[in-house]
Amino acid sequence: MSVVIRQLWAHARWADQRILAALEETGGEPAEALAEFGHVLGATETWLARLEDRASRLAVWPAVSVADLGPQVALLHAGYDAFLGALGDDFSRVVRYTNTRGQVFDNAVGDILVHAALHGQYHRGKVNLLLRKAGREPAPTDYIAFIRGVPAATTPPAR
Repeated sequence: MSVVIRQLWAHARWADQRILAALEETGGEPAEALAEFGHVLGATETWLARLEDRASRLAVWPAVSVADLGPQVALLHAGYDAFLGALGDDFSRVVRYTNTRGQVFDNAVGDILVHAALHGQYHRGKVNLLLRKAGREPAPTDYIAFIRGVPAATTPPAR
């Protein structure tokens, strides 16, 4: 489990960098794509805060500008690097947290880490859909492309 989870987070860093570059290239347009990526960062930070038993630095759906993204991505992934570095192999440790609706849950660290990585990928896909719908170039973030080190095949936007 340890190797797979660490690989998912290496992929998340790579994928966030690709989405960041795409949004910087468009100047943060379309606005819906920028908001969707802001949610990737806000939700991922919220999960890290729960893992670290602290308040989140970002709202789950933060208002972000394209200029905010780079520093937020760097801070977020530095936080996950530090957390995973200190964790060792204790993925079964249970974390108690309160969600945004005030409900209390107990989940294993490993399950939270897998969820947060998959949740981010789901929303990165939505960012790419929004970019494509706006006639912009999407930033494919497929896991297999990350592993191969070769970009995924893409279909150009319809003109």
